[in-house]
Amino acid sequence: MQTVFRHLFSAEKMIPEHRRMGEIPGTRQAYKDVLVIALPSVAEMVLVSLVGSVDMMMLGPLGPEAIAAVGLTGQPRMLLLSVFFALNVGVTAVVARRRGEGRQKEANEVVRNAMVIILLLSVLLMAAVLPFARQLMAVAGAQADTLDLATTYFLIVSSVMPVNALTICINAAQRGVGNTRMTLIVNAISNVVSIVLNFLLIEGRFGFPALGVAGAALATATAFVVGFLVSLHSIFSIRSIGRFLHVRLKDSWKLRKESVLSVTRVGGSAMFEQMAMRIGFFLYARFIADLGTIAFAAHQVCMQFLNLSFSFGDGIGVAGTALVGQKLGQNRPDLAMLYGKISQRMAFVGAIVILSTIIVFRRPLVMLFTDDAQVIALATSVMLMVAAFQPMQTSSVVISGALRGAGDTKYVAATMLVCAALIRPTLAYVGINFIGLGLFGAWSAGLIDMAIRLTAMFRRFNGGKWFHIKV
Repeated sequence: MQTVFRHLFSAEKMIPEHRRMGEIPGTRQAYKDVLVIALPSVAEMVLVSLVGSVDMMMLGPLGPEAIAAVGLTGQPRMLLLSVFFALNVGVTAVVARRRGEGRQKEANEVVRNAMVIILLLSVLLMAAVLPFARQLMAVAGAQADTLDLATTYFLIVSSVMPVNALTICINAAQRGVGNTRMTLIVNAISNVVSIVLNFLLIEGRFGFPALGVAGAALATATAFVVGFLVSLHSIFSIRSIGRFLHVRLKDSWKLRKESVLSVTRVGGSAMFEQMAMRIGFFLYARFIADLGTIAFAAHQVCMQFLNLSFSFGDGIGVAGTALVGQKLGQNRPDLAMLYGKISQRMAFVGAIVILSTIIVFRRPLVMLFTDDAQVIALATSVMLMVAAFQPMQTSSVVISGALRGAGDTKYVAATMLVCAALIRPTLAYVGINFIGLGLFGAWSAGLIDMAIRLTAMFRRFNGGKWFHIKV
């Protein structure tokens, strides 16, 4: 057993002799290098996920309709934000590479150019979409009992899309240089604001009006604005002068071809990936919504725990993405592979802990969100499938993040197109409408998608073709 453990987790066993380009760090030091970046990032991502779950718990007393209505806005909002997520994949990868190369001026120019592009795109997108919010919610699957609530939530939260998108951009740049402590601070402050305002506005406390779903939306929108102000301070303040990332108003904000192309070369493929993934997830959620409010509410409860494990893996993946980009910038692809593998091992161990917790405590966990007997019974059964997701999802998130950090976004995009946009919704439709498995058919489709995706990502990463990609 000790030999197997050492083979799986020892740094020297992860990199074959023929791929080493110099001395590699010892196992203890290598894991420490990842943990320095990963711990704040994991705390940040898990905190964000937990706050989302707390929001859902606070909506629980309003009934399954409130839970379903807010859940229905999720995929449409993610679809709109996908263009910014994609660009910020490029921001993280390029900034990480420039950090490894020691090119501070070029890194800050990339950040300024990305902020300008994202501001313009977000304003245009918001103006084009908001007038059709009700129609979009209907397409997403909102029923008569959820349409008005979903439309209200979507309109309020989407009205601050520009500040949300810019915050994501600044945080992406901070992750690229490994400053995950700052992104943790930004999100911690934002989430505290969200929880406090949810407590005051959903049911009305201490003289505040009881606004229900609209109160939850106002809390989220306000939290986005506060997070934006904190993230701006992190790169504009006098205290940031000595840091790698520092932006000033008197700097040139004119778009430069080289900086824009460096981001879009990586972000272009990531944009294709994001669009494919979000369209697939949109269809997937739409098929589940057709099962009715009870089934969709149960699905949303289960998704809180799947999102938690995703956030855990994504947090560790941030360390892998940053270190892969930095080591490639230092012309050490062997170390890039080492840190990618270590990140995956850490995520896998965490996933086993989450899996065990879900299996043992699945019913009490579900009851934190709702007291509706039908929702509890259905969600408790589906939670076993949520548990099965854990090892595959966390590893897939980390490895795909490492590939993005290397700039290998075309392969990741192609894989996501096949798995998330084609396999998952197709199998979900078949499982729900032809086999008659209902919500279990949809989650079975998700498990098959994840297994295929993980296999494809591991093969690509271990092959090492990403060593020579230029960004």
